Amino acid sequence: MNPRLVAIQGPLTGHTFSLPNGEWTIGRSMKNHLALPDEAVSRDHCVIKRSSGAVRVVDLNSHNGTLVNGHKVAEHELAQNDRLQMGASVFLFHNAGGQSPTDASITFHTIDLNTQELFSDAGLEDSDFDQVLQSNQNLRLLLRVSSMLHSFRALHNARDAGAQSRLARHIVDLVMEILPAESGGVLSVSPDPTVPYVVLAQAGNPLGADAALVERLSKERISILLLDDVTSTLAAPIIYHDEIQTILYFTASRERGFRDSHLQLLTALSGIAAIAWENAEMLEWLRAENDLLLEQVRVEHGMIGNSVRLKELQEQISRVAVSNSTVLILGESGTGKELIARAIHRNSPRGQGPFVAINCAALTDTLLESELFGYEKGAFTGAVSQRKGKLETAQGGTVFLDEMGELSPLLQAKLLRVLQERELQRVGGTLDIKLDIRLIAATNRDLAEAVRKGEFRQDLYYRLNVVTLKAAPLRECPDEILPLAEHFTKKFSQQCGRRIAGISASAKAYLQSHSWPGNVRELENAIERAVVLGVGEMILPEDLPETVREGYPTAISATLYEEAVENAKKQVVLRAFEQAGYQHDPAAKLLGLHPNYLHRLIRALDLREALKSARCR
Repeated sequence: MNPRLVAIQGPLTGHTFSLPNGEWTIGRSMKNHLALPDEAVSRDHCVIKRSSGAVRVVDLNSHNGTLVNGHKVAEHELAQNDRLQMGASVFLFHNAGGQSPTDASITFHTIDLNTQELFSDAGLEDSDFDQVLQSNQNLRLLLRVSSMLHSFRALHNARDAGAQSRLARHIVDLVMEILPAESGGVLSVSPDPTVPYVVLAQAGNPLGADAALVERLSKERISILLLDDVTSTLAAPIIYHDEIQTILYFTASRERGFRDSHLQLLTALSGIAAIAWENAEMLEWLRAENDLLLEQVRVEHGMIGNSVRLKELQEQISRVAVSNSTVLILGESGTGKELIARAIHRNSPRGQGPFVAINCAALTDTLLESELFGYEKGAFTGAVSQRKGKLETAQGGTVFLDEMGELSPLLQAKLLRVLQERELQRVGGTLDIKLDIRLIAATNRDLAEAVRKGEFRQDLYYRLNVVTLKAAPLRECPDEILPLAEHFTKKFSQQCGRRIAGISASAKAYLQSHSWPGNVRELENAIERAVVLGVGEMILPEDLPETVREGYPTAISATLYEEAVENAKKQVVLRAFEQAGYQHDPAAKLLGLHPNYLHRLIRALDLREALKSARCR
């Protein structure tokens, strides 16, 4: 007779436990022969007593009781196929007889497939699982299991082959340390019937696993201790996602031999490994989901560069975009205010709607009013049909009003009504048209100062100034100059069909030393000119506009020709100032230059001190 308990429900489902002669305890405490990590199970729940061919279960005054076939019992003699329940765990009692496999001819084919597990008592000494757990060797096991769980969770990706091999190696090293195994490994069950398994990791002597035994474990969800006169084999499946995907497989000589307690240890370890493996996969899934969410919320801004100021602006855009608030963008001409507005629109809930941009400084008041609000048929001469305005065509989207500070008082008043009431009337019309738009305005003027001077309506300013973003001038972001220049070089070389290898070091020095009063727009135009007019594979200083080459960077030295040109420019400027009585605007008129350009030229030629000295003489 070979009595055993087969777990058919609970955390140990699929595992089988042989019942030795004497007493075999079950409870939540690890000191029991069978420990069940279940709060519904008492620390010392019940004991199985085997003697004189009979197997009895005795309840140890457990809190929730021991059930046999659904009924609480204090003591009960188990019969074939009785169901024994403690907490969430249910075991089937099996007491079929059979011959012990003691000869070397035992193979897979002699195994009764109706039997859940094959054991042999031949040559084995009875062992107490409590003594095994209390040994120093198994104390190290518990510590290693805890360490192993943490290492599994630290692995970046448990799904790729490399990470699975690392997981498997952890387990193999652990088991080889605590069991008298001579060879062992972790086998991955293969869906290909011609290749029953793949070795993920192995240690010790070369491992030759029995394919039939692997197939049986994968089908019957059991742990097996197999003994013959030459070798002993110990195997247990790792079950997670309710599937057997890997198997722990270890062998040793009969002399070293595995025992029943080793089977219980390996079964417990396979359960721990399954949890660790599943946790690692869950962690990787969470990482992947997090990356996906971050990708979905990542701001699409089209901005080039990595400066601190640019990153701060990008973060502000990401926060502003999700709201429906009016935004006012401040910045000099050419700083990319429309780019910021488009980034806000693209990353907002209105991103799929229209984006309508209007330059308020490019049209007369009459045309701008018609452009914004539309008009009815016959509203004025030439209005032969009804026409919707830009505000109306932007329904469900975003309207970007550039150069907002240039609006006339009349249009300021009409726009204020749009912001307050979210409705408009076409020119020549009387019907109120509801609007569903978001307004983003931009200006290079100081609107607060314009309000103080009475040039801009204070109430409109407050309506616009809900959220304010500032686009920094390029001179305040020198780290962005070269990344932008390289981006524009690539862009225009593709458009022109020219192969440009890059920007020369001397040309980069000029680019970095220039103040860029026209900001990004000026830089873009300068690079486009260099790509179009250049003849070599590199952008050279002579390919850049003359305004960019007015001064000489400290990083490079001027050629004899360049020095002569610079000296000539200095003499011409000094002579013009002398003739104009050292008045700036008259001197600019004599030179035929714009006063602002003359300011930059004086700064580039370093003439401030020379002019100051000449004026004082």
